[in-house]
Amino acid sequence: MAKSMLRYDRLIEDALRGVVRQVLADAAEEGLPGAHHFYITFRTTHPGVEMSDRLRAQYPEDMTIVIQHQYWGLEVEETRFRVTLSFNRMQERLDIPFSAVTGFADPSVQFGLQFQPTEDGLPAVAPLAAPEKAAVPAPVEEEAAEKPDERGQVVALDAFRKK
Repeated sequence: MAKSMLRYDRLIEDALRGVVRQVLADAAEEGLPGAHHFYITFRTTHPGVEMSDRLRAQYPEDMTIVIQHQYWGLEVEETRFRVTLSFNRMQERLDIPFSAVTGFADPSVQFGLQFQPTEDGLPAVAPLAAPEKAAVPAPVEEEAAEKPDERGQVVALDAFRKK
């Protein structure tokens, strides 16, 4: 069986990470509306995660943070977000790539997502390149289209249409 070149699983996860990115960007700009609050779980060992050694020792693999009442300086970029949270009355700045996020939940509306962390820290697909100019096929002569060839016979769809 041929190996698939299209990674639909990663494409979907990238799109859903975009939902998380947008929700955090909205919260950064306008604050949290109503009772909304977020639980975000991420891999602390993922490349690009920046946190204090004290927190990394406490959470050597995974960590869940809550963005609700006591958060400051939420900044959202295309590939990462930064936030300052209070841990045992000490403020800590976290810098988290979206590719490290393994879970997102907003319990106020019973919404949640789970992700597989990307090993390379990159999205599933590269940015789109400009398409190459496609070759234009030569016109088919009507006479040749009506004759069967080695691959099969051309069938007119008019025979199947309701009148």
